[in-house]
Amino acid sequence: MTSDSGESGRAVTRPVAVVASTATTGPGHPAPPDPRLGGRPLRRVVFDEATIASRVRELGAEITDSYPDGELLVLGLLKGSVIFFSDVVRTIQRPLQIDFLIASSYGTGTESSGDVRLVYDPDTRLDGRHILVVEDIVDSGRTLIRLLDVIRRRRPRSLAVCALLHKRIPTALQEPVRFVGFDAPHEFLVGYGLDHAEDFRHLPYIGAI
Repeated sequence: MTSDSGESGRAVTRPVAVVASTATTGPGHPAPPDPRLGGRPLRRVVFDEATIASRVRELGAEITDSYPDGELLVLGLLKGSVIFFSDVVRTIQRPLQIDFLIASSYGTGTESSGDVRLVYDPDTRLDGRHILVVEDIVDSGRTLIRLLDVIRRRRPRSLAVCALLHKRIPTALQEPVRFVGFDAPHEFLVGYGLDHAEDFRHLPYIGAI
């Protein structure tokens, strides 16, 4: 477990992954074959289904406490956040509305132009409302920075991010991610919405490949 301070100044404890050298469901226990993997190897299970469910409930309580009044709109950033998004919104014990965003950075060749285009721009009104953007994983944060700038131009009452995973890589984010599920190891992670070439999103756990 790690501790740091949230916006309120209170210490926030976050679970971290336990590194293992082989695929495991717990210390010293080999992971049984999973037919959802299609025979492809999984190095290890980083966060199992029960651990994720417990942390999602905690996040829902944190979010509930953080928004005692006002209109709350929760925006899921597709595709990676879809499973996490659907689980966490059901744990928030206050009125809210939901919508989705699809953002794309575009440019020429393999280089991003640094611009962000909203492939799907929600019709929902953003101005004057609390906006919570739900993301699957924060690594470089470049697309997220520009996406938040686009949303800020809609004049929300407040704007915050809830991320399932945070790699704690130095980024240019102007403010910390307010709600974080887990500190993530620097490995390629799949499952619970995260993919490799569109595979593995449906796994109920998060694993390293």
